[in-house]
Amino acid sequence: MDLILFLKAAIMGIVEGVTEFLPISSTGHLILASELMNFWTKEKSDVFVIAIQVGAIAAVIYEYWGKLWGAATGLVTGEKKGRHLGISLILASIPIMIVGLTYGQKVKELLFNDISVALGLIVGGLIIWWVEKHPPKINAVEVEQISIKEAFYIGLIQVLALIPGMSRSGATIIGAMTLGVSRKAATEFSFFLGIPVIVGAGVLDLYQSYHVFDTRLDWWVLGFGTLVSFISALILIRVLVAYVAKRDFMIFAWYRIASGLIILLFVLTGWKLW
Repeated sequence: MDLILFLKAAIMGIVEGVTEFLPISSTGHLILASELMNFWTKEKSDVFVIAIQVGAIAAVIYEYWGKLWGAATGLVTGEKKGRHLGISLILASIPIMIVGLTYGQKVKELLFNDISVALGLIVGGLIIWWVEKHPPKINAVEVEQISIKEAFYIGLIQVLALIPGMSRSGATIIGAMTLGVSRKAATEFSFFLGIPVIVGAGVLDLYQSYHVFDTRLDWWVLGFGTLVSFISALILIRVLVAYVAKRDFMIFAWYRIASGLIILLFVLTGWKLW
């Protein structure tokens, strides 16, 4: 029984690592995967879904340690590029921190369900499709060239990520692109912007709900899932950066729309996948 639980945790970790930085909603996929596998109790599964995202964001810190350290030290030393990136990330993180702390738990209670995920996937897919069909003029090729004003606007757009199915990566990447940021720079900025948001959300959720993990086994399962999400996310980050250098996001738009419609079909007709 324990082995099956660890296997399901590994699958959840892979789903998180693969989907966290793609514009297809990691939370939505984790909710659906959890229900598909009947993974744990709903209380434990909901906390697990948020907490293992820390593993994925640890992969970003590992992969981009040089730039992130430069941004952190630049705030103190005044080094131009590092300071600019550091200030941009701080300002862009403020909106979702405020809204998340105020309404995050309520959103979780109301919208962590199949219908919300399906609608979020479809709407997000349509937005990606429109942006790819009407590409704006690029004015920021590298992540350090994103202006303070643009960074704050991206932060406002990131608030949409509280809705399951909308996708934090999708909102920030596509939002940045509408402001004239290149795909590569938008993708990297989205990686970096996830650090305070995901770590903050994971720590807060564990603090508020740690009591649901009432055995040592529960914590081992959580730790194992987090480790798997780190490894799979590290692989995905490297693949995605290479992908966006040559291709657009249209495939993700169609994937979101198709998967959202399929989920709606099953929910509204009462058909069961499991």
